[in-house]
Amino acid sequence: MTSEAAAKKSEAGRSSNMKKGLTVFVGFVHDFAAGCWAATVLAVYWLSASSVPAELSAVMTDLKRQFFYLSIGCALLVFATGAGRTFTYVDNFYGEDAERQRRRMLIVKHLFLFLIFGLGIFWQYMMVYR
Repeated sequence: MTSEAAAKKSEAGRSSNMKKGLTVFVGFVHDFAAGCWAATVLAVYWLSASSVPAELSAVMTDLKRQFFYLSIGCALLVFATGAGRTFTYVDNFYGEDAERQRRRMLIVKHLFLFLIFGLGIFWQYMMVYR
């Protein structure tokens, strides 16, 4: 093997490792943002359910609004990283028939999760701005 061929192989290996590392990082950010989104929904619920003295109601309202906008940011980050994950999708990993079924189930799962995110944001909106 010539030194030029060895250099190309080494560069391809580094590129592959970088792609794998980026895939793991994007997946982590995706999952972390989804967890943060769920935490903001719970935080707005707890703040809405708590009874506070009248002099603190403005502070609580502001806090709920901040969590609400944070939840929208988290949801956008989930969608953006989810879109990024489509570029690192491993095609035909399990075989052609299994992949067809896997794609169908992924579509159903993501439609369901999109509905959950939409309902969660709507619920937060109703608790913050009602």
